[in-house]
Amino acid sequence: MSNLPAPLNNLPFPVIGSPLFIISNPKLVIAQCISGVVGSMPALNARPAELLEEWLIEITEALAAYNKANPDKPAAPFAINQIVHKSNTRLEHDMAMCVKYKVPIIITSLGAREDINAAAHSYGGVVLHDIINNKHARKAIEKGADGLIAVAAGAGGHAGVKSPFALIQEIRQWFDGPIALSGAISTGDAVLAAQAMGADFGYIGSAFIATHEARAAEEYKQSIVDSNSDDIIYSNLFTGVHGNYLAPSIRNAGMDPENLPVSDPSKMDFGGDKSKAWKDIWGCGQGIGAITQVQSTADYVTQLKREYFAAKDRLTAMNYA
Repeated sequence: MSNLPAPLNNLPFPVIGSPLFIISNPKLVIAQCISGVVGSMPALNARPAELLEEWLIEITEALAAYNKANPDKPAAPFAINQIVHKSNTRLEHDMAMCVKYKVPIIITSLGAREDINAAAHSYGGVVLHDIINNKHARKAIEKGADGLIAVAAGAGGHAGVKSPFALIQEIRQWFDGPIALSGAISTGDAVLAAQAMGADFGYIGSAFIATHEARAAEEYKQSIVDSNSDDIIYSNLFTGVHGNYLAPSIRNAGMDPENLPVSDPSKMDFGGDKSKAWKDIWGCGQGIGAITQVQSTADYVTQLKREYFAAKDRLTAMNYA
């Protein structure tokens, strides 16, 4: 395991909830943190931009109140995701809000910038950067990121194509800092497997969509429950970046998921209010076959913990020499 920096060095449970575009909100983030996993949301979910400050106040005050009432069982810290892409015209404003409220963890995506890392470090924040290959991982660390989110094949939303075995192994040859593994992780067994491969944390997104607190349409949540990995389509049509999506939502939009055209990557736009790609075309990862019901965040995290420790016990019972 890595020598983890604060605030990652004493988490109640080794899971980070991934930031879900449109879906994550303060209600979900707070529920995740109180349940013992890192809760996160994209800064861009707060629209208009002025709403971000209100949400940061809500989250920080709620977690402070919980920690005061539960000194022996504090909440996990929270994270804010920043899209570091030239189309995100809100980046400077949103990062200034994160500095003002001393957001413990910043998750950066689609570009690594030294000034963003420095801003987080100015108050003791930690930066984790999304990567899909070893080359991007090196660049992120060279530019000052503290840790990596290895987005392997099968992850929901914008995802890579590398096997998690290959991706983690290659990164661990040169990097001993914090790594969260993303890609079809939805059970406690998978969290333990991620650690066995060399990651420090499991990074879970799609399973949290199917929770009561998530700001997703009930049809979206039920579709996750009803679907499995055969229903996941990998395409760059909707945002210009390759990602995984639920086939039923593509059909509902009048398209054939098996015959989608290829998009021009230059059409990427993360700064405007165009969210059709995520409202109507539903991002989702390959791990949804294990999701059998819509439940509360607290109940889901309790399930994860139960599965995690049961998996540990199974391995211990094997008694391999």
